[in-house]
Amino acid sequence: MTPRVELALIVVVFLAAWFLPVDLLPQGGPRLQEAGVEALAMLHEYAREHVLLCLVPAFFIAGAISVFVRQASVMKYLGASASKWVAYPVAAISGTLLAVCSCTVLPLFTGIHRRGAGLGPASAFLYSGPAINVLAIILTARVLGFEIGVARAVGAIAFSVLVGLSMHLLFLGEERARVKAALAIPPDEEPKRKLWQDGLYFASMVAFLVFANWGRPAEGDGGLWAAIFELRGPISGASLAALALMIWRWFDRDELRDWLDATLTFALLILPLLFAGVVAAGFLLGRPGHEGVIPSAWVAALVGGNSVWANLFASVVAAFMYFATLTEVPILQGLIGSGMGEGPALTLLLAGPALSLPSMIVIRSVLGTRKTVAFIVLVVLFSTLAGLAYGALA
Repeated sequence: MTPRVELALIVVVFLAAWFLPVDLLPQGGPRLQEAGVEALAMLHEYAREHVLLCLVPAFFIAGAISVFVRQASVMKYLGASASKWVAYPVAAISGTLLAVCSCTVLPLFTGIHRRGAGLGPASAFLYSGPAINVLAIILTARVLGFEIGVARAVGAIAFSVLVGLSMHLLFLGEERARVKAALAIPPDEEPKRKLWQDGLYFASMVAFLVFANWGRPAEGDGGLWAAIFELRGPISGASLAALALMIWRWFDRDELRDWLDATLTFALLILPLLFAGVVAAGFLLGRPGHEGVIPSAWVAALVGGNSVWANLFASVVAAFMYFATLTEVPILQGLIGSGMGEGPALTLLLAGPALSLPSMIVIRSVLGTRKTVAFIVLVVLFSTLAGLAYGALA
């Protein structure tokens, strides 16, 4: 199947979900029928609220990152010879520049590790890459709430550093021997644009993404948030106009073609999985306040509240599950609606995307059994602690 045919099918599914007459679907029937209605209703809701202004701009950002952010530069700052004050922050925040899942990040991790990146920064990158990215930040905050979106971003960045430092200290002797044999990183090619030009280019896209999705303040709220909401249209339009001007002046046709190809690749990779994840989440768990095929009482019994067991259970199960990029958001939306506590919800967001059973197998082939087990235990432990803390404060 060609990319054009795949894109056409995705557009057809999107339009069908957009115009789906949810109000005419039968309500309150047998459990399987009700679960089927919930699956279609959740897909309809996602198509209308989270695709055009949220996902589509984010796909363009992800495509631009994959084309214009050079991998050699990332490897340079994660290398064993780099300052620890540089390597760990770079590794921790690099996830915001990627749109990858726990399996997609593995080739990048393997490359930087074998080219001489220290185990600590490489492990921080391995955790941060799938745990937080520009797509996940926006979608999590938009769908699940601003507070848990911020908690996910802060937690993923902080714990990526803690995981990396812990791996470095646990295997310090082995790392010293390996660093001596590390290969030199080749120098970067001369960039076509200056750093400030690339900065403005990315800033204009991020500004449109943020302000186009700026939520309406609560009734009675005023001040800055309300003022920004009223100005979201002009700000978004100005961002798009600035982006168009920069594209016209600073980019050639080959670069734009590569950018569009990369954007299309992300869309074709993620949208089918996301739509499938939305339908599955709706069928199994329903929307908040509605029942899917799994009774909400079951979920509440296992991951309700904020006990140590609830957080640990959520962390262990999430670590072995595979979450394609962004699919954890609709799944978690259904779980929260079925009674999942706020602490275990954050635990799942921090442990689930960062690990999966397939990724564990590949990591073992790169790091060996002891280091892989250590990495898994650290992710589960820190995610559980983060959930306990967030649940206590929420």
